[in-house]
Amino acid sequence: MSVEHGDASAEWRAAVASPLDLSALQTPASTSAIEVAGLSVAGRLQHDNTDHFLAIRLGRLQETLTTSLSAGDLPPRFEEYAYAMLVADGLGGQGAGARASRLALSTLAHLAIRYGRWNVRVGVDSTADIIEQGEFLFRQVSDAMVEAARSDVRLAEMATSLTAVYIAGSDLFFAHLGHSRAFLFRNGVLIQLTMEHTLEMLISASAALRRARLEARRPRFQERRTFDSGSDSAGPRQSPADVSIEHVQLWSGDRVLLCTDGLTEVVQEDRIAELLAAQRSPGEDCRRLVDLAMSSGATDSVTVLIADYRTVRTQAPAEASL
Repeated sequence: MSVEHGDASAEWRAAVASPLDLSALQTPASTSAIEVAGLSVAGRLQHDNTDHFLAIRLGRLQETLTTSLSAGDLPPRFEEYAYAMLVADGLGGQGAGARASRLALSTLAHLAIRYGRWNVRVGVDSTADIIEQGEFLFRQVSDAMVEAARSDVRLAEMATSLTAVYIAGSDLFFAHLGHSRAFLFRNGVLIQLTMEHTLEMLISASAALRRARLEARRPRFQERRTFDSGSDSAGPRQSPADVSIEHVQLWSGDRVLLCTDGLTEVVQEDRIAELLAAQRSPGEDCRRLVDLAMSSGATDSVTVLIADYRTVRTQAPAEASL
């Protein structure tokens, strides 16, 4: 074999074995991380805590199990998450309020698995899908409340407020019914995301059932169960309006606060902002806010859920292999 032919063969082998150009396929340079904590206590004049809270993590995973490719041809193990946070404040005597808030959050947790088509990275096309899915889940909770009220006459008057946020990447979606609230704390400023619905607009399950019976006399295609965005509860009713779901962008360092009115009725927003500004851990600030509400004379149940949001730089494949 000539020297020139040997050099050509070596050059060709080097070209074939050279690293692949995967720059267009790299994962995002940063991902989000959430630290979350919650706390709920019964009010001074209550036998039962009528509040409940829930924070869940939803994700997707890619991990190579076996392959004939080299490590440099493949991405490292990849995980990406989205987060849902919810608080509910139940209405109704003799434990019905506690059951209502419990039912709402438990139903959503189970539906997240049953209808688990979750967007953990938000794009132009997926924003509408997230909002549509959120509206669907709220309607499912409304149906669950109707069925629970039908099953036991003692639950006929139960209802609950419901405030929820969904965080995917730097996108925060929030939905709200009732007097619980969601806030965004950014650069020392407390921004209220949700508007309070007045108690006079409360819709109980018993009233919803009466409307449902009247609606049942109409053609089936006209019936549509949903939440009323103008009501003070997640009690079900017949209404053409869906819950409003809105969308904002998060910055690294933002704090998200969800709470029931047991906190906001007795603690002013500037005092809440002052406490959050110290940037302690979410768990410690939950305890401090609840203690502040109780020492300020809270008679209703107090629930606080805090999440700290930040972006974290992810490793490039070359860095990960090293």
